[in-house]
Amino acid sequence: MGPRWKGKGFEAKALDDPMSAIVSRLQSFMKDSNAHGLISGSSVILALSSECGNLLNSASFGRPMATVDKEKQWFQLGMEEAFYFHHILNCLEISNGDKQLVTDHDLWQYMTKRKSIFPESFMAYSHLRTKNWVVRSGSQYGVDFVAYRHHPSLVHSEYAVLVLRKGDDESHQRLRSWSEVHCAVRLSGSVAKTLLALFIGKCGYGETSPSFFNGYHVEERIVARWSPEQCREDHTVPRSGS
Repeated sequence: MGPRWKGKGFEAKALDDPMSAIVSRLQSFMKDSNAHGLISGSSVILALSSECGNLLNSASFGRPMATVDKEKQWFQLGMEEAFYFHHILNCLEISNGDKQLVTDHDLWQYMTKRKSIFPESFMAYSHLRTKNWVVRSGSQYGVDFVAYRHHPSLVHSEYAVLVLRKGDDESHQRLRSWSEVHCAVRLSGSVAKTLLALFIGKCGYGETSPSFFNGYHVEERIVARWSPEQCREDHTVPRSGS
């Protein structure tokens, strides 16, 4: 199942300005402007200049916030997005409720306490983002994320992503039975998406520190339903006579 562009010429537009280039410009702008965010519950709030805010929108990070501020654009970042800017792109400083800057370690611990599966969720998010996929929440489709080839205004999401921990006790794992696999594949297919399972491998680092990120590995598996009517050629092999 390939990309489904939303309009004529949208594929060419995406090729002219690839997501990698947009994110690179955004990273430079945020570094130059000393971008700063504030922790607010399970999200991070930040205000950006109009130009930087437009880039953030173009890269499809965060959600715009309606404010009376006419000089700045305000955004709400999810935990995976905020940590990606802070730890991977190294272009966002983040403060806690006391307006004190937090370290990588403190931010990791805070987010892990807010969301128990944050280590696996962030590994999957980062894995896809570093491959220049646009990653958004997949809650409306019953999955963890959906992945777009470019900005959602140009193309429909291509993958429905499930994040799984490799080696987990099967009693606590999704897709643990064929009926669950079949339902997930059918649901993804009904909304024209391919089901992508990302298995996060364990490593020797503790999960209480972002050092966990340094040794992880992700195993990608496409889960699809095979149709017996499908054939590799237009004709079948003739049977020999009895």
